[in-house]
Amino acid sequence: MFKKILIANRGDIAVRIMRTCREMGIETVAVYSKADAEAAHVLEADEAVLLGESEPLKSYLNIDRIVDSAEKANAEAIHPGYGFLAENPDFAARCETSGITFIGPSSRVIRDLGNKTVARTMMEKAGVPVIPGMLTATKDASSLCNEAERMGYPVLVKAASGGGGKGMRVVSGKEEMEEACLSAMSEAEKAFGDGSLYLEKCLESPRHVEFQILADQHGNAVHLFERECSIQRRHQKIIEETPSPAMTPSLRNAMGDAAVSVALASGYTNAGTVEFLLDLSGRFYFLEVNTRLQVEHPVTEMTTGIDIVRKQLEIAAGNPLTLKQEDIIQTGHAIECRIYAEDPEANFFPSPGTILVHREPSGPGVRNDCGVHEGFEVPMEYDPILSKLIVTAGTREAARMRMVRALESYVILGIRTTIPFLIDVIKSLEFAKGETCTDFIARHFENWSQNMAGADLARIAYVVDELTAVKRPAAATKEKGWPTPWETLGEWRI
Repeated sequence: MFKKILIANRGDIAVRIMRTCREMGIETVAVYSKADAEAAHVLEADEAVLLGESEPLKSYLNIDRIVDSAEKANAEAIHPGYGFLAENPDFAARCETSGITFIGPSSRVIRDLGNKTVARTMMEKAGVPVIPGMLTATKDASSLCNEAERMGYPVLVKAASGGGGKGMRVVSGKEEMEEACLSAMSEAEKAFGDGSLYLEKCLESPRHVEFQILADQHGNAVHLFERECSIQRRHQKIIEETPSPAMTPSLRNAMGDAAVSVALASGYTNAGTVEFLLDLSGRFYFLEVNTRLQVEHPVTEMTTGIDIVRKQLEIAAGNPLTLKQEDIIQTGHAIECRIYAEDPEANFFPSPGTILVHREPSGPGVRNDCGVHEGFEVPMEYDPILSKLIVTAGTREAARMRMVRALESYVILGIRTTIPFLIDVIKSLEFAKGETCTDFIARHFENWSQNMAGADLARIAYVVDELTAVKRPAAATKEKGWPTPWETLGEWRI
């Protein structure tokens, strides 16, 4: 096993990786930009190296600086986390030529699966169902318009490289097509350095269901069951859960077998995620492979008891998988909410600033993978995710109610967050019934606004009460119940 690794990332995922490393007796090296000098991952690591200025290209996207830092620190391996360079084949290749182990698949596999059209062709050859669409990418808008006419609207315009919803547009008719292609091309070029696009047939209200896979260097591959990630905004997941409310034993077996086939057909090693779309009739189609650890991996860990980061490290060190498919058991239900520094009433615009108060939820079945702390200045240069709040319980309904309780007791003051929005989504009747789909937010929360008058005052009152031990007013009786931080101020005294 490695003695020291460098984590080429920041925030919640860097902290999460470091905690497993500490349990395994592995020393960790953090890298950071000037904006992150006091960040949680810097404080958590055994060593920390300044990369450069706050701009990602001068810090977290600087391959030369990161590899050089690993060499100088005598780190044997680099864990890329997710985002930044995690799915960059050039970064993986540079690690390979430098004699540093890249904790993930090979650069060849990342390159093949990172190109969506190459991956689609590979899956078709392997007999995995693929959404109807193009098998070659192009930067010619007129060719894309012609192909859309042939396929029939609606279509999905997608970037051939990258992910996270960048360079993706849903187009309903001919009049929108050219502008959608040009804007998607520009966005993809800025995000991935490649403006190539392709088209897929747009399915009506599908579910987004993915399977976690593990594959070693000895030809062994397993899946760790599914995660449903249908609750999205701007094609970015915000709530994930397992098991999927739509899953049946036969469908799980078929999709799980397909996911393992994807791993074997592509020569995949380490942890990855095979993503599918599930249509209204119950048919599933290959979407893409995320060649890295996923943001939502904790829900799988909470229901299987398997530390996925530990498995990543073991596989990267050359150890064979000791897991057999028949031995992997899923217990209970888990839900994850991504907590962002965003203003949901302003189209989820980023909300950088100083976190004045930070009180995390706790209690049975609650986990918070957090990358910030009280007093931290949330920078504007990076993805605004603050933490991943995960709960587990014996049933979906019990997990749902536990998540409501956890969200209502999560206090972050000084910046806007998505917490109030997430509470309303989790409380909604449609979510409670498991009627989730990729256009769930557009259908039910398109014009959402915080309708709890005095909610901010209530949160301030809650914090003041906790910090100063002021007794609650007599009005908060057992019959009435104590107010939560998200209820109206009522008769609270501050």
